[in-house]
Amino acid sequence: MSTAGAAPAAPALDRAKQLLRPEAQRLAEARGLSEAGYLDLLDRELESTGTTQDLMVTRLVPAIYERYWRPALGRVAKGVTGPGMAAEIKIARLLLGLSGGDFVLDIACGPGNFSREFARAVGPDGLVVGIDASRTMLERGAEDLRRSGLENLCLIRGDATALPFVDASLDATCCFAALHLFADPFAALDEMRRVLQPGGRIALMTSVRRELTVRALKPVLERASGMKIFEGDEIVTALEQRGFIGIHRRLSGMVQFVGARLPAG
Repeated sequence: MSTAGAAPAAPALDRAKQLLRPEAQRLAEARGLSEAGYLDLLDRELESTGTTQDLMVTRLVPAIYERYWRPALGRVAKGVTGPGMAAEIKIARLLLGLSGGDFVLDIACGPGNFSREFARAVGPDGLVVGIDASRTMLERGAEDLRRSGLENLCLIRGDATALPFVDASLDATCCFAALHLFADPFAALDEMRRVLQPGGRIALMTSVRRELTVRALKPVLERASGMKIFEGDEIVTALEQRGFIGIHRRLSGMVQFVGARLPAG
């Protein structure tokens, strides 16, 4: 459990600012909360990896993301017997082992559907920060956050491969349905590792090439979609190389759910 942060009654953003690197803190103080309701720590648009990522910054996809877009794409990738959205959230919570008072980072949070559930799980003493590079996703997320009444959740526009947080400041990081969209997914894993405390937990949902997928088709699919298709053991190996232990993995169609933790010492 994190000890950093202000008293539970303090606004979530004020508590989150205390976890930021000095340069990010200065930028946060200078800019303050945007009119839309999130903190913008980016000065540029991130490089797009292709069509799928391009759609995330439109106004249409954020409007239908939680109810239609994400469930439909997930069903295609996971197969008809794969877990639905509610089950995905449950999987993420179990992999993260969330409890009251945890400080959690939801990477590529989109409109914040997972972030809000995490905030409910960690309670008023905990803190959840959702981070995403899409303004339109965060605008929608900020609207939903205001309606939710949650006071332990804030949203930040930032880069998953250059997180604005200080080292060892968080209890858990989650990145569901996004790692395969990053231009440098392994740099993002490095950053997730950096910001976790000893004993910190990570939960991932991302792509995986199954044996039924012909290897020769992989680059074609990647170019067409802008999504990286990870090899069978690529993510598990990457986590092991970064010092994670207790790795658990579940496969569903072309999707893998992976959870792990850092040693406590």
